[in-house]
Formats: sequence, structure tokens, C-alpha cells
Amino acid sequence: MTNPPREQPPLQLLSVIIPARDEAGCIAATVEHLHVELRLNDVPHEIIVVDDGSTDNTWNVLQKTQKRVETLRPIQNLEAHGFGRAVVLGFDDAKGDALVIMMADESDDCRDVVRYWQVLNSGYDCVFGSRFVKGGDVIDYPWLKLWINRCANLFIRLLFRIRSNDITNAFKAYRREVIAGCRPFLSPHFNLTVEIPLKAIVRGYSWTVIPITWRNRRTGAAKLKIKEMGSRYLFICLYVWLEKYFSKGDYQKKSSEATEA
Repeated sequence: MTNPPREQPPLQLLSVIIPARDEAGCIAATVEHLHVELRLNDVPHEIIVVDDGSTDNTWNVLQKTQKRVETLRPIQNLEAHGFGRAVVLGFDDAKGDALVIMMADESDDCRDVVRYWQVLNSGYDCVFGSRFVKGGDVIDYPWLKLWINRCANLFIRLLFRIRSNDITNAFKAYRREVIAGCRPFLSPHFNLTVEIPLKAIVRGYSWTVIPITWRNRRTGAAKLKIKEMGSRYLFICLYVWLEKYFSKGDYQKKSSEATEA
């Protein structure tokens, strides 16, 4: 069950956070296509690409791309690496009052970023995209990963009693106060993709689900290692589940607007 949207001030700036490791073959196209789509739809924005310890030419490609895309702000993660750490570094550097996490490999549709911005402006605190609702689509999804994805999301839906069926997908949008209200983050790796939305739900922020499109990467190699991530996903799910049922509301959003519909 979701909380209803409420009247909120118009958003001023969208920050798109893109963690990237060894994505020299696709990062320029990802940034340029995103910039064009946001500019055509008059979305004030910045694009923050976090180079998370790349060993290829990613950083040089970003430097060259910055000369063509004035809203690009590349930064380097010079500390411990990991998808979650890179995203949080992007959060820390972002100037926007709305934030979207997007993948570097062009698997996420730039047009959905525009829709995220529009739905956030309708008053929601969070917008979760789903590839598995009416209007959503997946293109060339490896069958084994798809089967694991569906099992993992079914487990999360049953554990938390929520309708959202694509929680594990990183591609989501948040108002800045949600990110602040979900700190501190515990997940240094891809498990951050479930930590943020589950904390946002448990802590009483309003959210909704819209259909999105996902396409399998056409260049490079996937960074998510399923064998390594299973226990990490389980840990963070159980951690937030314990908060939901045993924290006595200590971390709930402190607002009369947080009453469930």
C-alpha cells in the first residue's frame, strides 16, 4: 500500500546519478542520449557520472564528453569501490532536489527519466519503475537472470506485503529529502538498489509505480555477480524488515502527511 501524493513545491533541478566501471564503450552514448531527451523536454538537469575505479578508458571518454555536454559533471571514486559506494558519492555531490539512479550501459530508457521527473512533480516522494507491469517491457533479458529476478522480487513482495514487483531494479527516482531520510546507507554494492526503496516504503514516504522499458546491454560486461550478491540482498532485506516490525516507528517520516492511504 502506498501513501498518497501531497502538494509540494515545484522541483528545481534533476540530478541523474550514473555509476560507471569500465564502460568506455557506451558511457558517451548514454550521457548524450540522456542530455538530448532532457533538453527536448525542458527538464533542468545535471548528469553526474561516477567513475568507480575503471581500468579502461572510461575517465578519458568522460572528459571528452564533458566538452560536448555542458550538464555533465564526471567525478572519480578514489576510495573503496562498489556500486553502492559510487551511488552514494553521487548523492553527496548532487545539487538537485530530485535524484534518479540510472545505469551506464543504456539499458534504461531516457524517456522514462522524463516521466520520473513529471511524476515526482505531481507530489510523490518516490517513483519506482517496473518492467513487469502493463506497459512495461524487457528486451533480450537472459532467461536465468530473469528467473532469479522474479523469484527475488516475489520474496520481497511477500516479506514486506507490498505490490511493487521490481524492487531490485536500480532505476528509480526520489526527492532529495527521501535520500536524506534513508541515511545512513549500509550497502556498498548492488544491494543498495533494494535498501533505498524498502527504507523509503517502511519510513512512510509516498511512492508509486510506473511502467518502464529495459534493454540488455549491447557493449561491455555486466557488473552484477549473482553468486556474490545473494547473501547481501538477503541481509539488507532482513535488516529493513526488522526495522519495519521492531523499531517502533523510530525512523518513520515525521509528518502528518505520512498516514497510509
